[in-house]
Amino acid sequence: MPADSLAVRPDQMDAGPTDTRGRSVTVCICTHERTGYLRTCLDSLRQQTVGLDGFTIVVVDSCSGPEAAAEIARLVAAMPNATLVRADILGISLARNAGARAATGDYVAYIDDDAQAAPDWVEQIMRVVAEAPARPAVLGGRALPIWEAPLPAWWPDKLIGVLTITEWEGRGEYRTKEVPEGLGPYGANFIVEREALLAMGGFLEDLGRRGNMLLSDEDVHLAWALQDSGRSTRHDARIVVHHCIQAQRLTPKWLLNRLYWQGASTVATRRLLGKPQQVWRELPRRLAVAVLFAPAALIPSRSSIALGLRWRLAYALGYCRMALWQPTEYAARS
Repeated sequence: MPADSLAVRPDQMDAGPTDTRGRSVTVCICTHERTGYLRTCLDSLRQQTVGLDGFTIVVVDSCSGPEAAAEIARLVAAMPNATLVRADILGISLARNAGARAATGDYVAYIDDDAQAAPDWVEQIMRVVAEAPARPAVLGGRALPIWEAPLPAWWPDKLIGVLTITEWEGRGEYRTKEVPEGLGPYGANFIVEREALLAMGGFLEDLGRRGNMLLSDEDVHLAWALQDSGRSTRHDARIVVHHCIQAQRLTPKWLLNRLYWQGASTVATRRLLGKPQQVWRELPRRLAVAVLFAPAALIPSRSSIALGLRWRLAYALGYCRMALWQPTEYAARS
């Protein structure tokens, strides 16, 4: 990529909010069998302050059945700036890559089908790109909750983020002192420069959710890989979506399953970034947790008893299994 593409040009800095030179946006929504959520998401995009002619939309139908596929096609046809793409193999990373290939904007703005864009979402993306100190490869923002059911009292405060909620109101470069430790981008509100995404080969299809397998961090892997290459990856709280927190996720069983796969995802992501030493350095601690907390596995998965021990056990089990039984499957890509 030419060096001058890494900096914001003077014409971009001076451009008004309706001038999209170098920062045009294609919104990408990947969906599977969730037409109700998709309808609401598209409705939020109708209300964008830049107008429907100020951005484009790509909807990727990931293997929906005939009835849902027909409804998805109808919803997309009703949007004058939208295009429909069909992915015949299930997987969020595959769907996101299909969307990137079909996109025409300088930036691809990914939003989950169960999220709703703030009215100025696209406008703020363009503004943040123009104002950034260096042309960003990745932008993330706030994902504020829309609760479909009340958050249970037993839910651990430190695990709110696993519901895809980001409420921090600042801005800055990820993995620096400018932002809170551990803050990273979420796919529900994930903006990436299309040229940079395609140059990286897209989202890694080894990662990302497929059906009931909750392996994740494909978005984090891409962001950190681009940052490690010298590109800017930033959080900016002005970029806002509202994310539906589904009632079916507010159960101990879902939380424990999610933490198990997060442990596995952490190992996979570190290996894919070429940092296996981090995996081995942490492994003894995770093994100790797995041994010490093993009796907690006897508690029924639907119970909230001793959940503080059990979620740590679930994470440790996922971490150890990926580290010890799948040591080469997720190796750094050359």
